[in-house]
Amino acid sequence: MERTVPVADGVELWVEERGDPAAPAVLLVMGAASSGLVWPDALVDRLARTHRVVRYDHRDTGRSTRGTTYALRDLATDAVGVLDGLAIDRAHVVGMSMGGLLTQLLLLDHPDRLRSATLFCTGPLGGAAGDPAPPPSDELLAFWATMAEPRDDAAELAWRAEHWRRLNGDQLDVDPGEWVALEQRVAAHSGGLLPATPHAVADQGGLARGAELAAVDVPVLVVEAPADPAYPPPNAQRLADAFGDARLVRIPGMGHALPPAVLGPLADAVEGFLAGAGGGDRG
Repeated sequence: MERTVPVADGVELWVEERGDPAAPAVLLVMGAASSGLVWPDALVDRLARTHRVVRYDHRDTGRSTRGTTYALRDLATDAVGVLDGLAIDRAHVVGMSMGGLLTQLLLLDHPDRLRSATLFCTGPLGGAAGDPAPPPSDELLAFWATMAEPRDDAAELAWRAEHWRRLNGDQLDVDPGEWVALEQRVAAHSGGLLPATPHAVADQGGLARGAELAAVDVPVLVVEAPADPAYPPPNAQRLADAFGDARLVRIPGMGHALPPAVLGPLADAVEGFLAGAGGGDRG
């Protein structure tokens, strides 16, 4: 079921639900400049066997409101607005990339709304104890520097498919056509190839709160993606250490993307974790 949910003055987000409405909720929080459709249907449907699964478009993505001024931390507040709009008291929250950073903010500011948190392809908020986590690869940073260059639609589609190829890392072979098809599905959902830059230029203040993560008492799973060029190892270990008692699971070959080869192992890890974190409770 699809709908739009108001989350702030003048801001409505596109939301899709799958699974039993009475089952425990799982909220999927995607990364920067990415529609909720980037969550693969196969993963959503797998989790929806036992959960009420919600995915949504951030502001400036997909079918959600565009063109407003906001800070990245406002996107975390939007996630709470989605839960409120769907009358969900508490949810298991799964965050990828920027979605993982937003989920950390939810753990700090709204722990009563989370049954658990699963984080992957991300690192700790700034200021976390221990050695700094490594930055993205030089090659990826150089590619990102071309993000805002003007291109026609064909060239933009090619750029985005190449971006996914690079994000996927070098350990799993994926047909390049899969990345093209992903971006075509997102474009069809969104009404075109939307600009990829709004989240990159949003205010990033208020994110240096990593030292607070040690006090979190919500169950946390961190999934390590060893081939991730955006958050390379040991980012996942640093993130798990920041919480103190988070569970850490490694998915062999996984990069900063969700190709078919990683979906089974990832779903196994998430489902096993949710089952032990109250995932079987109804309501």
